[in-house]
Amino acid sequence: MTTSRSAGPGRLPHVTPKTPFEAVVAEHGATVLRVCRAVLGPADADDAWSETFLAALKAYPRLPADANVEAWLVTIAHRKAIDVTRAAARRAVPVADVPEPPAAGPADGRDIDLAGALAALPRRQREAVAYHYLAGLPYQDVAAITGGSTDAARRAAADGIARLRKTYPGVVIPDGENS
Repeated sequence: MTTSRSAGPGRLPHVTPKTPFEAVVAEHGATVLRVCRAVLGPADADDAWSETFLAALKAYPRLPADANVEAWLVTIAHRKAIDVTRAAARRAVPVADVPEPPAAGPADGRDIDLAGALAALPRRQREAVAYHYLAGLPYQDVAAITGGSTDAARRAAADGIARLRKTYPGVVIPDGENS
């Protein structure tokens, strides 16, 4: 009996091994959550985080092996944040009911203060600060995610940090970054 395969069983030549998705979530989950919290605030961040990883799970098999996974996930999180913002704009907001405060954070309350300071920034500045300083993405990737030039992303981040230094005195960001 002859077979149509000349080589023994093994991996197909065009298939490369990838990191298991669970490891991707473990490695980048905290960064994506920080970005979601910075862009959306603590109330909507968990939902955006979950939606990000559900969408990423579906698309992960098609992601090239040499892709920047962190930038890819932050891009998905950015799009999910836009979806959450648009959905919130369409919903009626009851005025008489006070929303429940977010789950307890650190005892010193600094995360809540920082979230408020970030929320007060204009959208472009908030996104540039979140993607560059919290996610650690270079300005080129920030520009690709938010739309615009690298210089515009750098300017938005610088303006956002300058405003945060005034409104949130505890912020410590290194000066003179050239990423």
